[in-house]
Amino acid sequence: MEPLTVQELASRMLHQEDVFILDIRRQKDYQDWKIEGRNIDSINIPMDELKKTPIEAKQQLPQDQTVYIVCYRGISAQTAAALLQHEGMSNITYLIGGMTEWGEHLEPVLAGTLPHGGCIYQFIRFGKGCLSYMIESGNEAMVIDPSRFTEVYQSFAEKRGWTIKHVADTHLHADHISGGRKLAEATGAVYWFPPEDDEGASFPYTPLEDGKHIDLGGSQRITILSSPGHTIGSTSFIVDDDYLLTGDTLFVQSIGRPDLAGKADEWAKFLRHTLYNRFPSLSQELVVLPTHFSSSNEWSDDGKIQRTLQDLYRNNQRLNVDSEDRFIELVTESLPPQPNSYQEIRQVNLGLIQPESREQQEMEAGPNRCAVS
Repeated sequence: MEPLTVQELASRMLHQEDVFILDIRRQKDYQDWKIEGRNIDSINIPMDELKKTPIEAKQQLPQDQTVYIVCYRGISAQTAAALLQHEGMSNITYLIGGMTEWGEHLEPVLAGTLPHGGCIYQFIRFGKGCLSYMIESGNEAMVIDPSRFTEVYQSFAEKRGWTIKHVADTHLHADHISGGRKLAEATGAVYWFPPEDDEGASFPYTPLEDGKHIDLGGSQRITILSSPGHTIGSTSFIVDDDYLLTGDTLFVQSIGRPDLAGKADEWAKFLRHTLYNRFPSLSQELVVLPTHFSSSNEWSDDGKIQRTLQDLYRNNQRLNVDSEDRFIELVTESLPPQPNSYQEIRQVNLGLIQPESREQQEMEAGPNRCAVS
């Protein structure tokens, strides 16, 4: 039976096809970070247990559908598959590259079209719950919050005859390593970054300034909107008065956490102002495109992660806290564990340290934790 690639798994998830996964990593790692989706069923049987009692493991698995084994890098999964095949299971194979490749895969999905021509693509990083964007107009493109896998964006634009003219990071990321500067250098694009988040950056950039505009393709105007709270420099973008790209400030089911620079109480007040004053003053018909998701419940039927502002103010509980004191208490005391290596990742994204590729991979391992739980 042929093994499964991460591209095939992403496609099956988007098409809501049933997938059964046997995860053989340690129980703690499985509970912390696993493959999840609407039509994903999974079970955790650590490799040590499977080796000891493969017959018992077989009894816990379905016999009428394919079982895909997942490990850290796709090596142990092959051994596990052989053990279960020896016990008579013919419906078993494995995920190539394991959780490592799953955590790095990007899947582009059309997020919407623009009234004056052009479109927005949402690049879904399923394994990290991260989203990045490419806006196109007049064959010119702007990439927002790109991951470190910059070749994906370059290849995507080149195949469509688009030129990447602008690249922006909405804030100083702490959960993943940005590909912003690298992509801008490779394409000759303008690199945009919020100056308020400049904590000694070692690179030049064009500052994101509230109210200014970025022109794309001759007809598309992108408005810069300061939206502090997740970081002091957090920035959003309004595209054609139809879309609001909110960075890590506002998500479909939650909001950005304010504590990753050690200034939770101070930044929580900025977050409150953004969410309870600034965003409500905008058109509530704007379609929100966030840079994170935490559950497959946030996906629409066609795989996009988006809602109107009106929907969010009706359904996102963090947007309906009457008392400012209560809001600050909620966003400073109900926080999940910090992202893996978040302090080092911030240093990388400031250009202050340059870890090797394998180190970057290890820094990013695990789920994103940029939302208030």
